[in-house]
Amino acid sequence: MLVRLQKFLAEAGVGSRRHCEQLIQQGRISVNGRVVTALGTRIDPATDRVTVGSMPVATQRKIYIALNKPAGVVCTSHDTHGRKRVLDLLPSSLPRLYTVGRLDQDTEGLLFLTNDGNFSLRLTHPRYKMPKTYLVEVEGEFKGEQTRCLLEGIQSEGELLRAEKVSQVRSRSKTTELQMVLREGKKRQIRRMMAAIGHPVARLTRLSIDRVKLGDLKTGQWRYLTNEEVHKLMRISPAGD
Repeated sequence: MLVRLQKFLAEAGVGSRRHCEQLIQQGRISVNGRVVTALGTRIDPATDRVTVGSMPVATQRKIYIALNKPAGVVCTSHDTHGRKRVLDLLPSSLPRLYTVGRLDQDTEGLLFLTNDGNFSLRLTHPRYKMPKTYLVEVEGEFKGEQTRCLLEGIQSEGELLRAEKVSQVRSRSKTTELQMVLREGKKRQIRRMMAAIGHPVARLTRLSIDRVKLGDLKTGQWRYLTNEEVHKLMRISPAGD
């Protein structure tokens, strides 16, 4: 059966679908010894030989991992500053994995890793508006009217940043804990929103992605997603459908 080249590469764990498309356009993919740059190219995985540079690409067992990312750990595959990476928390016996989206260095909590590019694309594409829940500890006393600002949206650096839900968990003398649900994945979104209303973030933890929760997974620990969890995540329909 013929499949699109970028789909084959993503399923083989080369990277996300978008990354694989870039590799094709850059002339880094060959099929049966010939460089291919057309994104519409179809191949037969059973008979065609695909290489990235000089390395052959073969299908491999798909892996789906949930990890409780500690603060101070980065999501990049390669880090020139010597910082600890999420990948350093996993056994070296696992195949090459990629994070599904990212959490910034100071943010902790639930993160998925996989070698399935289609899974990654499904969970990160803006079309699907995957709900993510966060526990947000902010400086200062949070006032009720500020909830409305977060729900209606805040302009920051030319973008409208908006929360789906906001609820107050507890209030202390100098800090307030909130639970926030986002359906967007804009860079440092919560930190930018809270800074705009005068409540810098002191601690930020992602609690869940759709129906998969962090649960009792300890900081730095990981587990495999169950088949049921993977199937439910892949069945998410585009928002509004």
